[in-house]
Amino acid sequence: MSLEEYQKKRNFSKTPEPKAEVDASNKGRFVVQRHEATRLHYDLRLEIDGVLKSWAVPKGPSMSHRDKRLAVETEDHPVKYLHFEGNIPKGNYGAGDMWIWDEGLFYSGTKDSDLSNAYKNGDLKLVFNGKKLKGEFALVRTNRKETQNHWLLIKKKDDFSTDLNYDAEDYFSGKAKPETRSTLKLRDPVQPMLATPAKEIFNDPGWIYELKWDGYRLITHVSDGQVYIHSRNGISYNSKFPNLVQDLEQIPQDVVLDGEVVVLDEEGKPLFQELQNYSSKTKGALRYYVFDMLFLNGHSMLDLPLTQRKSLIPEVLEDTQLAIYCDHIESLGTAFYNKAIEAGLEGVIAKKADSLYDPGRRSENWLKIKAVESLEAVICGYTDSKATPFGSLILGVFENDELRYIGNCGTGFSVSQQQEILNKLEPFQQETSPFSRKIKLKGRKPNWTAPEVICEVNFSEWTRDEHLRHPVFKAIREDKLPAEITIPKQQQAENIQNKETTSDNTLEIDGRKLKLTNLDKVYWPDSGLRKYDLIDYYLQVADYILPYLKDRPENMHRHPNGIGRPGFYQKDNEGLLEDWVETTRIHSKSAARDIEYLLCQDEATLLYMANLGCIEINPWNSTIHNLDRPDYAVIDLDPSDKNTLEEVIEVAQVAREILENIEVPAYCKTSGSSGLHIYLPLGGNYSYDEARDFTKLVCYYIQEQTKKLTSMERVIKNRKGKIYLDYLQNRRGQTLASAYCVRPKKSAPVSAPLEWKEVKKGLKIQDFNLKNMPERLQQKGDLFSPVLSEGLNMEKAIEALEGL
Repeated sequence: MSLEEYQKKRNFSKTPEPKAEVDASNKGRFVVQRHEATRLHYDLRLEIDGVLKSWAVPKGPSMSHRDKRLAVETEDHPVKYLHFEGNIPKGNYGAGDMWIWDEGLFYSGTKDSDLSNAYKNGDLKLVFNGKKLKGEFALVRTNRKETQNHWLLIKKKDDFSTDLNYDAEDYFSGKAKPETRSTLKLRDPVQPMLATPAKEIFNDPGWIYELKWDGYRLITHVSDGQVYIHSRNGISYNSKFPNLVQDLEQIPQDVVLDGEVVVLDEEGKPLFQELQNYSSKTKGALRYYVFDMLFLNGHSMLDLPLTQRKSLIPEVLEDTQLAIYCDHIESLGTAFYNKAIEAGLEGVIAKKADSLYDPGRRSENWLKIKAVESLEAVICGYTDSKATPFGSLILGVFENDELRYIGNCGTGFSVSQQQEILNKLEPFQQETSPFSRKIKLKGRKPNWTAPEVICEVNFSEWTRDEHLRHPVFKAIREDKLPAEITIPKQQQAENIQNKETTSDNTLEIDGRKLKLTNLDKVYWPDSGLRKYDLIDYYLQVADYILPYLKDRPENMHRHPNGIGRPGFYQKDNEGLLEDWVETTRIHSKSAARDIEYLLCQDEATLLYMANLGCIEINPWNSTIHNLDRPDYAVIDLDPSDKNTLEEVIEVAQVAREILENIEVPAYCKTSGSSGLHIYLPLGGNYSYDEARDFTKLVCYYIQEQTKKLTSMERVIKNRKGKIYLDYLQNRRGQTLASAYCVRPKKSAPVSAPLEWKEVKKGLKIQDFNLKNMPERLQQKGDLFSPVLSEGLNMEKAIEALEGL
């Protein structure tokens, strides 16, 4: 146990990493961090003997029992490193971005719980209980003299392992990884496309309607007669449903199928409890309803419309008995829904007929409409009862990795079911509450458990304090992971709306209580859009906009009375913000004092800013980890009132051609006002002066080819009605409207990232607005993420410019 080497390698005045402190609490925690250093790798860290024993895993951990991943032991790290994320500045040991890929608890996989001895012997048998890593692993030293620090990380074959290819990158949340639509390979695991909850059924000729089955969502791979079925998290279900595997082996093609496995009673109604405890003795008929096909005989089908994908399924399932084609009807959603409810089913799934398959995303092209509200929750404990095994279950959900109490459930289970639930909870009992905030149980004695067991409940509605009203137990869920159990963003938005009628308009998010004021105030008189609509928008797009805001000082542009009244800028926030809002102090030479800037670190702060009237969000180009080195440079194409957007587009395409010729990646977005912004990723490798000078040089080349249209004159009257090639946005402290932020302009336009093929005649700035941007994001994802990736080679680009 020593942190000397860790301390020796670091200068803590230059790196944000935690200092070398031993923590003897030994809680059996682990973390896996994705580390974009000189080479991308993953760091596995285990809490043993007061420190984190650490290994660099070049290819990342694998859930495939076929893989043996090299793990190179590195120096011990302090326990506080469990929570470390961010940028290690250039010039420091391990420089680069680090993000948490997985975290959770682990324990010994043998009767001998002394992990210290097992570590010294180079033979660790471990059981992981994380969000991604689950089940049994071995971590074994290779025992070669020349490579004493080389170990092998091996996934054992168990209920959690997979036979499919496993790439840790496929399960990275995308904080730093560019998201691109790709084709599917036969042996690639698939995270299924998800449906968005909707309140009401509808009729639409462009939609199809399927029954909503109450079962387990499973992806099936059939390759050369071998069958692999897995859940949305890559957990294998081959051993749970061997007769289904045998049935699917009859398929002669190589395919990837998506469907729901259910157990039906004699009337054709799903029996979820029977499915959960399924065995060869289970009463009821096992069925696998296949509603999509993603791959067929060497061809990815992700880019085919839904109806075309479905049309090929019946022929593929021609020889199967348990796997059945999930049929649909077109247009007549209301009648179909009513019949489904009359038959005792949950509801229907409505899907756009021409929708493409978008793995791992919750899309508004697929909607689920149910007759009864239901929610998955983590069980955090139970209350005592004299007459039955327990009184009620204490329920919670996760909000940004923090547990929030949502009420107790005391009905819906028999005494025998209660005993089964207690047996499942027994290994996770603990003395203290898992909630960070104290909860009131009205005199009932709680027995606390770690939030590891998931249940599903039906309920009537949400109360004003955001608890479940009349929850009724439905089943234990074993096909999902605790970290997935959150309140859908749509429901969060509805909770905001429900509070509009109360005197205390508060929303609890990120563990913070936000007091929301004047939600009915009209911010856009032309369209009637309100302050509520602005907050609702930022709630929906928070996951997309936050990567461009986090750790960046904000210059707040406030419009508390809407766009019809003058706004104002608020830069120095000393004493003006809630205590929980993070800030940073930066010295201003012009003001001869420190300025306290707001940092938008999370969803709660984003909504807090919106409540202050920050319609648009204006971050710095650099982060607090490296204030003098921007992550990107910007060319702002700023038209005069005499220019058309077509002229701006023409200049943008010239800029793109020049940048392509010098091999500089460029990404375009609307300003949300009248111009376009072209972003060049720098990766924090150059100073602001270097960014400005390089952008200025590029602008000279652009102007050379667009003399009739553009100017580089700083004084407006000297531009003579031309488009201004503004390179001066690349200065320390300069801010620009963030990607995905709303602008205080008529019709609430959004600064929208574009595909270059969209930058053409016919483009309209107002086409991207507060109302339609969430749907666009569902369809296209984050087009701008490469802006935050590895930067351009400026020296090479300048040489290429000189050769043009």
